[in-house]
Amino acid sequence: MNHKITKTLEFARVKGMLARYLVSTAGHHELEHMAPQGDYDRVQHYLTETTDGADILRLEGGIPIPKLADIQPQMKRLKIGANLNGTELAQVAKVLQTSMSVRNFFEQMREKKIELRVLDQLVDQLVTIPSITQRLVRSVDPDGRLNDEASTKLHGIRQLIVKTEGEIHQQMEHYTRGKGAKYLSEPVVTIRNDRYVVPALARYRNKLGGVVHDQSASGQTLYIEPAGVVEYNNRLRQAQIEERQEMLRILAELSALIAPYRHDIQNNERVLGKLDFINAKAALAHDMKASLPVLSRENHVNLRHARHPLIDPHKVVPNDIKIGDDYQAIVITGPNTGGKTITLKTFGLIQLMGQSGLFIPAEEESTIGVFDNIFADIGDEQSLEQNLSTFSGHMDNVKAILEQITNRSLVLLDELGAGTDPKEGAALAMAILDQIGSKGSTVVITTHYPELKAYGYDRAKTINASMEFDQATLQPTYRLLLGIPGRSNGIEIAQRLGIDSAVIDEARSLVSDDSQDLNQMIGDLVAQRKAAREESERLSKLVAKNERTQKELDEKLSRFNEQRDKLFDQARSQANHQVSMAKRKANSIIHHLRQLEVQQGANVKENQLIDAQGALNALHQEDPRLKHNSVLKRAKAKHDLHVGDAVLVKSYGQYGELLDKRGNHKWEVQIGILKMEVDEQDLEKVAKKSLPKEKTPQHSSAVHTTQTRHTSARLDLRGHRYEQAMSELSDFIDHALLNNLSSVTIIHGKGTGALRKGTQQYLQSNPRVKSFGYAAPNNGGDGATIVNL
Repeated sequence: MNHKITKTLEFARVKGMLARYLVSTAGHHELEHMAPQGDYDRVQHYLTETTDGADILRLEGGIPIPKLADIQPQMKRLKIGANLNGTELAQVAKVLQTSMSVRNFFEQMREKKIELRVLDQLVDQLVTIPSITQRLVRSVDPDGRLNDEASTKLHGIRQLIVKTEGEIHQQMEHYTRGKGAKYLSEPVVTIRNDRYVVPALARYRNKLGGVVHDQSASGQTLYIEPAGVVEYNNRLRQAQIEERQEMLRILAELSALIAPYRHDIQNNERVLGKLDFINAKAALAHDMKASLPVLSRENHVNLRHARHPLIDPHKVVPNDIKIGDDYQAIVITGPNTGGKTITLKTFGLIQLMGQSGLFIPAEEESTIGVFDNIFADIGDEQSLEQNLSTFSGHMDNVKAILEQITNRSLVLLDELGAGTDPKEGAALAMAILDQIGSKGSTVVITTHYPELKAYGYDRAKTINASMEFDQATLQPTYRLLLGIPGRSNGIEIAQRLGIDSAVIDEARSLVSDDSQDLNQMIGDLVAQRKAAREESERLSKLVAKNERTQKELDEKLSRFNEQRDKLFDQARSQANHQVSMAKRKANSIIHHLRQLEVQQGANVKENQLIDAQGALNALHQEDPRLKHNSVLKRAKAKHDLHVGDAVLVKSYGQYGELLDKRGNHKWEVQIGILKMEVDEQDLEKVAKKSLPKEKTPQHSSAVHTTQTRHTSARLDLRGHRYEQAMSELSDFIDHALLNNLSSVTIIHGKGTGALRKGTQQYLQSNPRVKSFGYAAPNNGGDGATIVNL
């Protein structure tokens, strides 16, 4: 990837955001080498690493890596046989200690059945040296100071030093607190030339005796080592020399101990730096609310709600950007300040991030391409040193781009053709786009030239786009509108700013009618697009809400089914237990009867048989709750049918009397003078005394019918399909007969005549129809038929 594109799109600022999450020098080295890649498999691998890091951050809070210093200089010194100091050994020990803790961390993740994709193989490269690590940790403090436990001799020497210093302070108290204190400028003990001394007044030098080691600037104070302390100071000095020699020996021993493992330690540092870098990528994605992009081998890009990563997330306007499938080129037109350049940079920067293995600031399932190179000409390329104008600078860039692009390149051009005569600039821009298109590159350009609107409409694989403006306020909304060219709002803005109306009218008269009509059309398209987007957002929220509700209902239903199955199992178990007990008791009763029969022959007494039958009957148990359930009682009574019962035939809404049982579930029912066979599910028992007089079943020849629904004497079949109309006609005639209607009207309309013909054929075939004919001219004519029943 060329370095100019990373500078133009400010990719370094994204790397700066990532640097804040790094804790190791090796991690910073990884960041320095991070760059967009043009190889599909490599980009996929880097994204998979970031996905593993994001999973670990979500499940475990991240990989536990502390702040680690750069140990490469130490490893180089070990290579030439040099010894490391305490601080350097502490830094090496921290790397080894972290290697062990990271391996243990990933082992615990394996025990938790947390599956990763690629990081397990990376962690397996860590080499742990437990014995040497423990020796270093025991011997060296994190700040580089050697511990007393580094060796037995060092421990003994330091105990002697502490003891000697205590004795020196005891001796010094005779001078700082005793009679000799009056000879001191201050009653304190201090150190000069690594020996304990007291500050004495110069005029009392002979009063104290001992050795003078220093004096003040004024010469009034002498720093004297009293004679009584000289021997203690000598002993302390000897112990300090022995301590320094032992420390040097220990440092040399520890350096020699780790020297054979310097390659493993260097590799550990590299692996930990890589893990630190992956940690940082995951943390940045979390804080940026970025998502894993889907890679397209065909370079089909579909960014959903893409956001510029360097703009305040509370102010940035997300946009959908789609290219590569239906079209290879996008021409974004429209006035300045609408956000064209930012949209261009957003697309380019998101591609750089994705091809560097970073999650992108867009919604999930967004797709990016893997371009072999990305080129951009954005901003003012004027150069005073090279004596290039703005136009010349842009053309110089475009020339270099045209020489390098392939069918897998992405080209971003801002204000293509600007800086020269509009006619020539537009023509040049179209020619450049044709050249880029001939090489198969993906290209997005921004321009002011209206001629390119027609170009975007006419050229294959090319689409127009613009930035949305609020029609009411003429302010930009910074939303990208694909498929709609930009309109000019210059005259409207001038009018809103208070320019004289005469000037505005003159300007409008100079603009062609075609341009005004085009602007009006674009304005209508923008308004429609905005309304459609708002409706889509509303529906998306509604769908999301319904999905959450459906998920809750599914969970509740699942819990209900589990509880129901559990209760069924419990009930089945209890029922089986009760059946088992009942069988056992029944067998006992039968056995007792057989014994009686054997003992007494055929003379089993009647009261014994009655007692046995009672015992058997007692085995049947009913649920006491059902026994007193009034609802069940009423439902059961309605279906306890017997010959002679008054019933309601529910499907006809008619009352009748049961005459006879036909089969298991059929009854013969008398309804007026009619007798019919009805399924018992269609019958409902009613009380005879509660029936209205006219509804009481009669055996006389008179037939009394009850209107089951409000039946009109008019049926309108207009607008109905033929089969539906014939079915409604048949039902209508039946209900008319049941309701004793002598004449009805069928409205079938004129139309094609199909309904009219079908109506007449049905009426001719029905024996209950006495006659029929067309209605009077003032009542519908041949569009309606009067039927006499």
